[in-house]
Amino acid sequence: MNRSARAFWLSSPGAGELRDVTLREPGEDEVLVRALYSGVSRGTETLVFRGGVPDSQHAVMRAPFQEGDFPAPVKYGYLNVGVVEEGPRELIGRTVFCLYPHQSRYVVPVNAVTVVPDRVPAERAVLAGTVETAVNALWDAAPLIGDRIAVVGGGMVGCSVAALLARFPGVRLQLVDADPARAETAEALGADFATPEAALGDCDLVVHASATEQGLSRSLELLAPEGTVVELSWYGDRRVALPLGEAFHSRRLTVRSSQVGTVSPAARAGRGYAERLALALDLLADPALDALITGESAFEELPELMPRLASGEIPALCHRIAYPGAGPDRSGQQRSDLRKE
Repeated sequence: MNRSARAFWLSSPGAGELRDVTLREPGEDEVLVRALYSGVSRGTETLVFRGGVPDSQHAVMRAPFQEGDFPAPVKYGYLNVGVVEEGPRELIGRTVFCLYPHQSRYVVPVNAVTVVPDRVPAERAVLAGTVETAVNALWDAAPLIGDRIAVVGGGMVGCSVAALLARFPGVRLQLVDADPARAETAEALGADFATPEAALGDCDLVVHASATEQGLSRSLELLAPEGTVVELSWYGDRRVALPLGEAFHSRRLTVRSSQVGTVSPAARAGRGYAERLALALDLLADPALDALITGESAFEELPELMPRLASGEIPALCHRIAYPGAGPDRSGQQRSDLRKE
């Protein structure tokens, strides 16, 4: 069995490289996985790539199988889909999702992988970690039938939340983003779209995911009296100001955080990380979620690709990485050839 692998490392802030890895033989309760696809979560991963993780958050921000330490050198990532090549007989040949960095093969404990349902293509399964964040956010937000809801920020997380909220009966839902091009994504997800200036007010609930001070302020403005903003943005080492004067208190508004690192206490008793991730993968049976994958590149292109994603030169929600032997892209997305762009 092939024990060689390659991994993407952030060698210094703003620069990455591929490194050769020799894998150990998997133990009795471990699996060896050959990667098919991984996903670059443009918000968090590009912040890490720029070296923007504050010192106080180095421990909190560690990915499950991260190697190295912030700011660099570090191997970071958490959206990986592959095929089990060695391990328990019932898992051999199965497609699995793992919160693993960008690496062509890897050995992890059996309980670190989740089998991808047959009805979910591997290409789409790279979204599982982000949809899991959206699931946790909606457990925190507890939307009700008939609610007036805005999702402010049409990035990967915001669009995932909007996609799930579009399934709620009777809600008035808008995806709000400063980029008019997000209207096409909103339509694909089944949500209405508005720019911040045109967004409808009197919202019972606003989910904020723009990671901007302006977006958070606008979220508060969109609330009805006694409404709630659920804050999903992570600002890294940036400070933001909140307009807590004026009518904030008289309108009895609420701002609350939501973070995927812990399972929402609002979830049903007994639901843990494994159940939450399995639910996210189940929800990915919906082909509408392909709209969140906005490009694809080969694994070998990652060192050249990441600076362009981090700078915004390549606009993206989730940029998918294809590994050798992954097969054709069945989701209809266009492969990016970095040499021709």
